[in-house]
Amino acid sequence: MAASPPNGLPIYRLLTGQDDAVFCRRVSDAIAQGYLLYGSPAATFNGQNVIVAQALIWPSALARRPLGAG
Repeated sequence: MAASPPNGLPIYRLLTGQDDAVFCRRVSDAIAQGYLLYGSPAATFNGQNVIVAQALIWPSALARRPLGAG
């Protein structure tokens, strides 16, 4: 596994969007690149659609977390 994400991407990403196949593919693509899910997904309703969010982190960032960070 590379020490840094590909293509200059950040080590932490928060993907958001409408809860649909496009969003699921975006999360799946990030996992395929090497990102790990970070925390639980979140969902809300904007009056028309369910909007979801999923945080992802690059594995090497987990080793750099300070003690007590969660």
